[in-house]
Amino acid sequence: MLRRQRDFLKLWTGQAISQMGSRITREGLPYTAAIVLGATPFQMGVLSGASAASILIFGLFAGAWADRLRRRPILIVTDIGRALLLGTVPLAAILHRLTMAHLYAVAAIAGVLTVLFDVSYQAYVPSLVERDQILAANSRLALSESVAEVTGPGLTGILAQWLTAPIAIAFDAASFLVSAVSLLLIRKPEPPPHPSADTGMVHEIREGLRTSWENPYLRALAFRSVVAGFSGGLIGSMYVLFSIRVLHLTPAILGATISFGGFAAVAGSAFAERIAKRLGLGRAFIGASLYTGVCVLFFPLAHGSVTTAVVFMLIAQLGDAGWPVYTIGETSLRQSVTPDRLLGRVNSAMHLLFRGIVPVGAFAGGAMASAIGIRQTMLAGAAGFLLSSLCLILSPIRKLEDLAAVAVAD
Repeated sequence: MLRRQRDFLKLWTGQAISQMGSRITREGLPYTAAIVLGATPFQMGVLSGASAASILIFGLFAGAWADRLRRRPILIVTDIGRALLLGTVPLAAILHRLTMAHLYAVAAIAGVLTVLFDVSYQAYVPSLVERDQILAANSRLALSESVAEVTGPGLTGILAQWLTAPIAIAFDAASFLVSAVSLLLIRKPEPPPHPSADTGMVHEIREGLRTSWENPYLRALAFRSVVAGFSGGLIGSMYVLFSIRVLHLTPAILGATISFGGFAAVAGSAFAERIAKRLGLGRAFIGASLYTGVCVLFFPLAHGSVTTAVVFMLIAQLGDAGWPVYTIGETSLRQSVTPDRLLGRVNSAMHLLFRGIVPVGAFAGGAMASAIGIRQTMLAGAAGFLLSSLCLILSPIRKLEDLAAVAVAD
């Protein structure tokens, strides 16, 4: 039982706190740009793409390092690095030295540290729990992320109005320090890295990419990631600007609507494991992807008075119930079909294909919004996000019942 594994509980606790803090920065940086610095649509697109752009440049190397080194020290160092980095935002605001260039730099460097953390984190979990507990462990971790969606955005909106958005980001810096301490307290020995054949990092990266392409399950996930990532970039780069300038929502109201999505995500996380077992993993995958895609369409359709617009936004946020069902299954499938010695590189390849393509969509979103309008850009992104489900429907994933049939030995 996972509840009896103290080391997993330490990881879970630290991540629960850190995830809430990360939601503050996720909303706080755009708030800072739009409200404090008066950013243009193009600048918002650049800011949205800055962190994801680092994945394009650095992502594959992060996976190779995660397979070469012990993963827990990587997690601790990246947590401390992000705490120090984010602390510069409220400091610069207090000194009246905050600029868009500063926000771009923070977003980009934080993106580098985050991708290194994420690929190492997802590779570390299977060494902390047994293979038959992977789905359950990912469900617990996703539940904490969903709870963060409830508390983080609403708290950010309140803090942004009470203390200003830059000062709110200081809470995220503190949360990363808590996460680092929780990782330091883990006592279970981590298996040593698999010995390298000293073929060079480029060869190792190529091996991870080849594995991601040759495995039919990973290939389907990769195609879906590319389409969804680009479409998500179109939507995400304009989301705050659309909400504040087009729909005239205040930060507090916007934070509350996002938090509503968090409640839906909590429900999805709580039932994800049971849904996968009841429907079969493949059908749960595809159903969650289609459901989320339909709900996302309600974002650009929002219009009218503040009350009417909020109703549309709340319907769209119901799609968050599908996110954890998909991501828990996707992460568990990837961890099950990939040998441990390649897991960091496969993780980084998948991060590259989703988060790395986001800046392309974000930059395109900024340019499109300037040419055709913010709402039209978001409509294009929502349609593309829904169509990304075809990558799963036309793959072997639709026939997948459970992880036991695809699990590989380390």
